[in-house]
Amino acid sequence: MISVAEAQALCLDRLTQLGTEAVALRHAAGRTLAAPAVADRDQPPFAASAMDGYAVQGDDLKPGATYRVAGEAAAGHVWNGTLQDGEALRIFTGAPVPDGLNHVVIQEDVSREGDIITIGEGLDAKPNIRPAGADFPAGFTLDAPRILTPADLALLAAMNAGIVTVARKPSVALLATGDELVMPGEAPRPDQIIASNVFALAAMVDAAGGEARILPIARDTDAALTESFRLASEADMVVTIGGASVGDHDLVRPMAEAAGFRIAFHKIALRPGKPLMLGHNRSGTAFVGLPGNPVSAIVCGHLFMLPMVRALLGQDAPLPKTVTADLMQSMGENGLRTHYMRAHLEGDSVTPFDRQDSALLTVLQQANALIARPPHDGVRQVGDRVVVMPL
Repeated sequence: MISVAEAQALCLDRLTQLGTEAVALRHAAGRTLAAPAVADRDQPPFAASAMDGYAVQGDDLKPGATYRVAGEAAAGHVWNGTLQDGEALRIFTGAPVPDGLNHVVIQEDVSREGDIITIGEGLDAKPNIRPAGADFPAGFTLDAPRILTPADLALLAAMNAGIVTVARKPSVALLATGDELVMPGEAPRPDQIIASNVFALAAMVDAAGGEARILPIARDTDAALTESFRLASEADMVVTIGGASVGDHDLVRPMAEAAGFRIAFHKIALRPGKPLMLGHNRSGTAFVGLPGNPVSAIVCGHLFMLPMVRALLGQDAPLPKTVTADLMQSMGENGLRTHYMRAHLEGDSVTPFDRQDSALLTVLQQANALIARPPHDGVRQVGDRVVVMPL
C-alpha cells in the first residue's frame, strides 16, 4: 500500500489543463479564468461625484460663502459649460466633475433659495470626488488561474471584459457497478440497495467546475463493464464506484485494463477507502476506481477525484485545503492507515463523531469536516491541535 500523499502525487502527475474557451461574462461564474483579463479603461473613467450636492472651485471654500447655480450634471450626462467665479454646478452621484472643480459640497451642507446656495456652518471638509482611475487604471490585470466569484464578475464587467477566456470543463464519466444496485425511484429486490454515492460524486464534480455524466449501472459481468467503458470513452476522466477490491466479483481492474488503462496503484494506506485504483490510457484519459462504500467513495472523491478535476482545469493548488483546530473530544491511538474521521468544525474547534463506519451516510451528512489522523498517531486529548479538512 502507498500513502495518501504518494497517491495524490500520482493522481496529479500526468494531468494538465485541457484547453480553453471564450465565454460571455454572464456565463463565467464558477469557471476557471485561464488567461489574464486586462482593463481597457480607467475606473472610474472620469473624476466622478461621490455625493449629491454642488461642485465648486473650493480652494477658498468657507461657511457663509454664496454661489449661483449655473447648471446641472447627472450620471450619464456630462455638463460641458464653464463656471465663472462665484458659480456652482448642481451635481448628482456618479456624474462627471468638470475640469477645474475640486470640491462637491454635499446638499445637506447648503441652503438654497432660487439659484443661490449658501454654505452652512457644518461644512464637510472632504472633497467628495472620486478621481479617475481611483479603483483601477487602464491596463489593470486580473490574473489567472482563478475560480471566478461574483465579485470577480463585477470587477471584470467594470474592466469592460464582456468575453473571458476560461478553462474547458473536464467531462467526468461516473460509473456505479454491482448487481446489488438500483437507481433511486426504482423498486429494489430485498437483496438490493439504492445507488447513492454516485449522486454525491456528480454534485462534487459539478461544483468543482467539471461536467459529470452518470452512466447506467454496470452489472458484475465482463460484457456489462466492457460496454460501460465504451460509453465512457469520450470522457476526460472515468470514475468507477465499487468493484475495486479483490473479491471474485470485483471485475473493475481487469476490465479497466482490457479497456486500455494501465493501473498505477490499487491500494492505499487510507481509512476509509483502502481499495482505490488509478490508471491512464494512451490518449491521456485518467481512470479512478473508487471503493463502493458510500463514505469511502465520497472521502476518496474529496482526496483524489476533485484534485484531478482541478488539475484538468489548470488550477495551481488542486489539493484539498486544511486547517488546524482544537480537539473537543479525546481520541484513542490510530492504526496503520491515515484516518479521515467525520467531524463537526465550529470556529477553531472540532469534534469527531462517535460513529465512523464507512456505510453511515447520516453521519457524513451531518459532518462539515474530516479530521486527518496520520498513521500511528498517538492518543489525542481535548485541546490538542489536529489537522482538519473542511468539507
